[in-house]
Formats: sequence, C-alpha cells, structure tokens
Amino acid sequence: MDVSAVLKTFCDAVARRDGKTLASLFAEDGVYHDIFYGAFEGRARIAELIDDWFYRTAEDFRWDMHEPVTDGRILYVRYTFSYRSKLPEAKGGRAMFEGVAIMRLKGGLIAEYHEVANTAPAFVDLGFVPERIAKIVGRQGAELKARPEMKRHLA
Repeated sequence: MDVSAVLKTFCDAVARRDGKTLASLFAEDGVYHDIFYGAFEGRARIAELIDDWFYRTAEDFRWDMHEPVTDGRILYVRYTFSYRSKLPEAKGGRAMFEGVAIMRLKGGLIAEYHEVANTAPAFVDLGFVPERIAKIVGRQGAELKARPEMKRHLA
C-alpha cells in the first residue's frame, strides 16, 4: 500500500465530490466514523456521506494529510481540513479545524476510519451561538462515553 497515494486520493476525492472514488479506498464492509454525522458502513453509504451529507451544507472542501505513520495494520495521520459553509449563520465563511485520522487497514484497504478533531474553532468560524455549540459538544461527549474503551473511566 502506497500510503501517500492513498491519502492524496482520499483528499482529492472529497474536494471533487467523488464519493465513489473515496469509497473504493475502503473494504466492502468498511466503516467511516464521521465526527459530525456518525457511522457510515459499506461503500455505498460512504459514497453517500461525501456526495450528499458533506455537500448538503458546505462546499469548497480542502483536506490535507500530514505526517502519516503506519505499521501496515493501522494508519495514523494528522490533518488540516476546511470548507466554505452554506449555513445562513456562517455567512459564507470558511470553517477550519485540525485532527487526527485513525484508519484500521485490511488487505490494503481501509476497514475503519475514525477521527479525533478540534472542532471548537470551526464552530466559532460558523457563527454558532453558545447553546448550539454546547449541544454539539454534549453529543460528542456522550458518544465518547459510549465507547468500550471508556468503560473503565466511567466506573
């Protein structure tokens, strides 16, 4: 697997609104866990995430991957990401954030994609009111607490 080529294809597919190409990087039963929209399982659903969900409220996506590290079964990569929002309160502004993508690999394909991202600056860029930010962050916190690896931390 040529990691640099995969990551370039990944970013370019999102920028081109080409969900089919992005989905082809995933195993047939691959899962994309999006920080905003949740889990999308299978190539058809992953393509839908890009072609419909991403572009429903945003456009002009820019995604860059930095400093990938892999052992052949898991890939970690830091990323910077932005888009121009179509939401009325954003007034056409660009939302920007950074994160880390965690990809489980299988047979040269992505079996599972997760991300950890600093979304707070994007919410400010979008002009979200504090109550809306609190609701989103609260949902993200609930999802974190529901993960199996957090069980010990909740006891």
